[in-house]
Amino acid sequence: MYSQLSIEELLEAPEGEHIQFKEAKNRFDVREAAQCCCALANCGGGMLVFGITDKRPRRVIGSNAFDQPERTRKGFIDKLKVMVDFQLQEYQGKRILIFLVAERPLGLPVQVDGVAWWYEGDSLIPMPEDVRRKIYAESGFDFSGSICARANIDDLDEAAIEAFRVQWAEKSGNHRIMNLSKEQLLRDCEAVVDNGVTYAALILFGKRESLGKYLPQAEVIFEYRSSEASGPANQREEFRRGFFSFYDSLWDLVNLRNDKQHYQEGFVVYDISTFNERVIREAILNAVSHRNYQLGGSVFIRQYRDRLIVESPGGFPNSISLENILDRQLPRNRRIAEILALCGMVERSGQGMNLIYELCIREAKPLPDFRGTDDNFVSLTLNGLVLDAKMLSLINRIGNDRMETFSTGDFLTINALYHEWELTENLKPFLKHLLDVGIVERIGRDKYVLARSLYAVAGKPGVHTRIVGLDRGTNKELLLNHIRKSGNVGTPISELQQVLPGLSRDQIRVLLRELREEHRIFCSGKTRNARWLDVDYLKSQG
Repeated sequence: MYSQLSIEELLEAPEGEHIQFKEAKNRFDVREAAQCCCALANCGGGMLVFGITDKRPRRVIGSNAFDQPERTRKGFIDKLKVMVDFQLQEYQGKRILIFLVAERPLGLPVQVDGVAWWYEGDSLIPMPEDVRRKIYAESGFDFSGSICARANIDDLDEAAIEAFRVQWAEKSGNHRIMNLSKEQLLRDCEAVVDNGVTYAALILFGKRESLGKYLPQAEVIFEYRSSEASGPANQREEFRRGFFSFYDSLWDLVNLRNDKQHYQEGFVVYDISTFNERVIREAILNAVSHRNYQLGGSVFIRQYRDRLIVESPGGFPNSISLENILDRQLPRNRRIAEILALCGMVERSGQGMNLIYELCIREAKPLPDFRGTDDNFVSLTLNGLVLDAKMLSLINRIGNDRMETFSTGDFLTINALYHEWELTENLKPFLKHLLDVGIVERIGRDKYVLARSLYAVAGKPGVHTRIVGLDRGTNKELLLNHIRKSGNVGTPISELQQVLPGLSRDQIRVLLRELREEHRIFCSGKTRNARWLDVDYLKSQG
């Protein structure tokens, strides 16, 4: 709704929880801008406008802030985990930059550096506690935030708590955290509340014996199998203790058998690990933070030579499906998600599945495979082998600088075009951005192809030619050659459509008109009896 407002309408629009105006003649603090976008998302979405005064009567003064809005937009998406777009407009020669911020996900406040911001009128404030509770209530009961009646702080592992403390202090830049008592630290992150120790505290910091008594299913089992044969695994490790005490150990186990794949571009040889560390960490993090702890069963991580499978009890959370998994967030265990956000894990993963998809595409590997997932179980397979080394050359040609501005939708669109898959409706909106930055070319009203230069660097220029079709000049020569062979009989347009079946009747008429204007052909007869003849052929016949 807000994106449709004209500049004149913006000048009259009320400032508040849906529209914010900033003069920002030359620059604006990016952290404050992120906080503004955070509050807009939490209030239902809206616009952050640079270059228009906030005081009435409003004036357009123009803004030079954020001279690379694509990069800024990507930074906002990474921080907020909601969709952010931008518009650049010019009004009387002055630049206006508008960021369009989507609404927060159901049941989850948007945060920046651990703070959920909110607009009270046009005042930017931390979200009131009663508002937060109402938002959390949208997605129903949070098991991880409930109290384990028999547990106490002595059931929590010191090493796991200290690992969390260090990460929280480093992430927040607040070194006072290092001096807090253990109990105060746990209360500040709400792992412990007045009523007692939460299940989130046990899952993240619990001792082995405590989890055995109170929540034995909070267990992660790692297996390595060298083949598909049934029977005992080659290696099996069981982790029934606080997540912060073994998170790094899981990656170390995977990395023990992490082969390198080599591909050469020119004189340079590149190495790609079969198992990308960030992808594997995100997959594990998602399984632990989103599984259903009220169901029996453990999280399983099964590693094979060329793939890794992560299985977790409980299907997708309510309202999450394969169709919207990249666009919607709904944490099943909100208290766990909040604690992980404090130390940067959720911000680093956030919509962790988005990052997994992006990295798979950047390494030319298969997309994540959810076959086997049902209402009671999630199965995620990550195939580690590079599918097409030539695609790696294409990705390198695009360059890291440009890819830093790409959203997950941009990556998925590039991947679909490269593999010549039909673009789904949800990917089509990303074509405009890719056209603007020269990654994609339009070759028809609704037909798109990757830029020729990208196919060339991948060693596939012929694929581009095939997809685009023959060029205009060649098409005209094909028509002329067929007309010439028809002699003085002439050729109907229906026959010419057989020469170029990929073109419509109207497109062929345009080419014929051009040939006639070049005095190379002429038309005899009208409508259905019309026949096209070659001028040079008739001249040669006297």
